[in-house]
Amino acid sequence: MKIENTDELRLLLECARGGSLTAASKVMDITPAAASAMLKKLEARLGLRLVERSTRALRLTQAGEQLREHGQRALELLDEGLALALEADPVAAAAGKRGAGADAMPRLRGRIRVSAPSDLTRQLLLPLFDSFLALHPALELQLNVSDSLLDIVKDEVDLALRYGQLADSGLVARRLAEARRMAVASPGYLQEHGRPAHPSELGAHNCLCFKIRNRIERSWRFRPRGPEGGALLSVAVQGRRSCDDASIAHQWAVQGFGVIYKSELDVRLSLASGALVDLFPDWQGDDLPLHALMPSQRFLPQRVRALVDHLAQGLSAG
Repeated sequence: MKIENTDELRLLLECARGGSLTAASKVMDITPAAASAMLKKLEARLGLRLVERSTRALRLTQAGEQLREHGQRALELLDEGLALALEADPVAAAAGKRGAGADAMPRLRGRIRVSAPSDLTRQLLLPLFDSFLALHPALELQLNVSDSLLDIVKDEVDLALRYGQLADSGLVARRLAEARRMAVASPGYLQEHGRPAHPSELGAHNCLCFKIRNRIERSWRFRPRGPEGGALLSVAVQGRRSCDDASIAHQWAVQGFGVIYKSELDVRLSLASGALVDLFPDWQGDDLPLHALMPSQRFLPQRVRALVDHLAQGLSAG
């Protein structure tokens, strides 16, 4: 059993996108009858039902969805390889072997679909995306910014940036940065309401809460800094404002509306400018490492690898 040509894969992908053979045939510039015959031939050769047909629509079966998922990435890798091969020449190859610098950099093509947290994106990632696209003008970035978690496979995400410890899964993960949460507030808020001397005093302050992994986090945890650490302290907090967008909570804190418990990466620039202040330098919050998650190492396009390397380098430089 095998796929005889890429048109068969492309037809399956277009059927999934358009929801019908008619829509798929228009994109591929063939007749609906030819599209139907090609799909039936593929199903017969594989011995699998790939689609469920109805009078109005078409949807993929479980087997069809599995083939679509891997076929999408296989076609992207093929397109990328063909683009690189077409641009290859002896002079460029020799320059690449000598490490001739930016001029020898592979000319990456295609689209990269990225999902990233809202505050991290606005605070640190946007300049890194800009510099990466400047290095690779033939690339396209499709960015989803949200604190809600997407299904990487179902939503066809090439790269997801996520905080925290990871659950076991078939995804490929690379740790990009170490980070911890910290409690911070603006100088204006502290001048008006006083600075807490100990994390246990946060219960008496206006704390700005936001969704973490799809739920509002109202229990903030701390340990004493130092090699010996110490007992975990969990503080129940409350406040007049909460939201589902961490970047809004960050903005509220800068405006002096309360205290936030955030990743040190998210508040790096605000701490450096003095807009926010670390309330408890002798305490540390939860570990919150930043990971890059990808669907598969085997079918990972070079453009995605390059972006992950660029982000890792940029975050470490900060």
